[in-house]
Amino acid sequence: MQRGPAGTFVERHIGGERVRTFAPYPLPPDPGPQITGDRARLHEQALLACGRLDAITMLLPEPDLFLYAYVRREALVSSQIEGTQSSFSDLLLFELEEAAGVPFHDVVEVSNYVAALDHGLARIGEGFPLSNRLLREMHAHLLSRGRGAERQPGAFRRSQNWIGGTRPGNAHFVPPAWEEVEDHMAGLERFIHDRELPFSALVKAALAHVQFETIHPFLDGNGRIGRLLIALILHQEGVLHQPLLYLSLYFKQHRAEYYRLLDQTRNVGDWEAWLDFFLDGVLVTATGAVDTAHRLLALFAEDQQRIEALGRAAANTLRIYQALRTRPLANINDLASRAGVSFPTASRAVAALERLGILREITGRSRDRIYAYDRYITILNEGAEPL
Repeated sequence: MQRGPAGTFVERHIGGERVRTFAPYPLPPDPGPQITGDRARLHEQALLACGRLDAITMLLPEPDLFLYAYVRREALVSSQIEGTQSSFSDLLLFELEEAAGVPFHDVVEVSNYVAALDHGLARIGEGFPLSNRLLREMHAHLLSRGRGAERQPGAFRRSQNWIGGTRPGNAHFVPPAWEEVEDHMAGLERFIHDRELPFSALVKAALAHVQFETIHPFLDGNGRIGRLLIALILHQEGVLHQPLLYLSLYFKQHRAEYYRLLDQTRNVGDWEAWLDFFLDGVLVTATGAVDTAHRLLALFAEDQQRIEALGRAAANTLRIYQALRTRPLANINDLASRAGVSFPTASRAVAALERLGILREITGRSRDRIYAYDRYITILNEGAEPL
């Protein structure tokens, strides 16, 4: 299909040199993306995979437990794409306020990402619309501390940014001028809320992500907010009751193709090639999330059965185990508090879990010990290892 570029290049003088900024056309593309043939079948498979993921999360006895875990894995992977080197255990240690030895600035960025996503989900849960105001609020959380805190948290940029290169004049891509950002983002917001569009929420999320990344409305944090936008659109549109579909791992594993297709979409308007990539990512990611949920459920059932065989000690040990399922890296004080038992009772339960091989002490210290639910962490850490 001959569609042409997805925007227009505008020559400007920036920093004493001629620069071509790219101003995207409003969404949707004209003509609209073609969802036919193999693409229609892939679209249907992706929707069915989302349905299976939504079904299993609706049936889970503790859906918030999975949300806790997936939000943190997403935070790690999305932040790693931007260059951080934190691990899942680093983040859990940081949240336990035991940050010694972890890469502090990296883990602060990941923690900020968790806060940004939590804020977005809470606001949408209160009925607040997915809007530019909400994106700015999330951005304020994302850059609230650590690297980027001086990069206008919570505000659209008031200067030129660029991607690749050392300045706009030798950059790989230069987004629209800052004076145009408000108008472009207002157009994106109208598109997100347009109920008359002739395509699904999956297609809407795919198009909106490219448009956001093209506008690049913030001085920093655009990639992370742009990836969160996908999950929030699918959640708001009712595709997923629990926002457990995060494409950062897929984008991380296919980084070169991801960036190539963004360029191709902008330069020649090949939205169909981008959609094929995006829909395959949804299919792979949703299927993987369902598999992970099943594996965690099987792990919990197996370990609970082993604990129940302890006899009289089983009741208190199960209380501690339930606390571990919520947060799989903890000290005894934390476990005792969350399980509602005394410190000595928690200590005995932890010792029992160590004997069963469910828990492992990770510090080697005689005091202030920290225990890890290794098999749980291993499952969640798959794909979230630092680059």
